[in-house]
Amino acid sequence: MQVRELKVAGAWEITPKQFGDDRGVFLEWFKAETFTALTGHPLDLQQANMSVSAAGVLRGIHFADVPPGQAKYVTCPRGAVLDIVVDVRVGSPTFGQWDSVLLDDVDRRAIYLSEGLGHAFCSLEDGSTVTYLCSTGYAPEREHGIHPLDPTVAIEWPTTARDGSALEFELSAKDLAAPSLEEAAAAGILPSYEASLAYLPPSQV
Repeated sequence: MQVRELKVAGAWEITPKQFGDDRGVFLEWFKAETFTALTGHPLDLQQANMSVSAAGVLRGIHFADVPPGQAKYVTCPRGAVLDIVVDVRVGSPTFGQWDSVLLDDVDRRAIYLSEGLGHAFCSLEDGSTVTYLCSTGYAPEREHGIHPLDPTVAIEWPTTARDGSALEFELSAKDLAAPSLEEAAAAGILPSYEASLAYLPPSQV
């Protein structure tokens, strides 16, 4: 595996080595040893999720209260998505900044987002399938969102699909009603950087 640290502390891109022949391909998309060396702790897997999205679907920006937060190890076994990590931790040196990783069925990368980070993606192809390994289970009372088109965050969303056609964004009613980053901060629902430090490796604290 090749690992690249993203510009938001607590997020990494993981690119697996693939072994292919006439029968198909094999790869290891998660390794506990590599993960623990990277993050300083094992993945406490509590739930595994899957979503299937049409081209243009935007999901997020989603985050959870810290503690306990919800870390996510995400990959796209079918199709393609532009996956986004947003630093929503109040007090973080990179608060409000974002980074992206292309997850698709070619390079078969994964992204890991530590507790306290915001997560979103845009589907680039009909039927794009995303799988998530999560450190906590679904708890709606602890989960929140920020509007993915918030101009303050200013995510550079793709405008063309994988086949070159124009993308038309589609959001859920919940994501359309989500507050801006400034509104979420004023409402006191954003996690703090101080609380999130407990989930970062010593090298990033």
